[in-house]
Amino acid sequence: MFTMMNHARLNVGLEGVGVSERSYQHALAYARERIQGKIIGDKSGEKKPILHHPDVRRMLMDMKSRTEAGRAIAYYVAGCMDRAHSHPDADVRAANQRRLELLTPVVKGWCTENAQGITWNGVQVHGGMGFIEETGAAQYMRDARIITIYEGTTAIQANLIGRKTAKEGGKSMQQLLADIAETGSALRASGNPQLKAIADALGDGIAALDEATNWLIANYDANPQAAAAGSVPFLKLTGIVVGGWLMARPAAVAAERLEAADGDFYKAKIATASYFAQHVIPEANSYRDAIVGGAE
Repeated sequence: MFTMMNHARLNVGLEGVGVSERSYQHALAYARERIQGKIIGDKSGEKKPILHHPDVRRMLMDMKSRTEAGRAIAYYVAGCMDRAHSHPDADVRAANQRRLELLTPVVKGWCTENAQGITWNGVQVHGGMGFIEETGAAQYMRDARIITIYEGTTAIQANLIGRKTAKEGGKSMQQLLADIAETGSALRASGNPQLKAIADALGDGIAALDEATNWLIANYDANPQAAAAGSVPFLKLTGIVVGGWLMARPAAVAAERLEAADGDFYKAKIATASYFAQHVIPEANSYRDAIVGGAE
């Protein structure tokens, strides 16, 4: 039964990734064609698509980076599922099972919650045309709305991760944080300034998640109402930090590949990971504050 539910939650999380990706593609295509307004700071006199407006670029980067992070978590957890089931080493199977149980609710909860904001931005990029049915932008928003409810609402997923974390004294979470910190150390050791900036942001995220985890463990039995009040922020905090980690790893590979050959794909990987580090990971501190100080 648990295996079946894990599959169902993973699949719904992937639905969130899918509708997010389609909304991003749709908004990007529109932004490349729509001519409207003058581009701030542009003195060429040319009429240019809204893709050149800074805030449109920000929204598109936000859609792209959150979608990539969600996809990375979903695929990573799918790999944990496979290894937990089929790896020949019993210790490896057990370790992957623990990671799977910890992060499956994050895939389901965080990826579907992300889809709400991503598809919302998809409508916003279209401006007034976003509400015109012929553009199709609003349909993605409607499609995304139900997936936070399928296979257990976001709060139920958050209770799952909270219960898992508190029940075992945070051991699985601490091992995860150690793995993330190891990646951060490797990024700093690379000497690449872009990777170092990603590592610094990741370090802030690790600290926020560690503090929130310790608070949750300390309060889960003694003050369960307070722990439950912070459960959804805890799920989102976990998603942000793990998403940042899984964006940082391919960024490191991309940086290595760029040393040998030029490539827009590799540059884009680093740019998207950098955006996530600078614009999304800082949200971790807000969620930490809400969990630790905002329950009452």
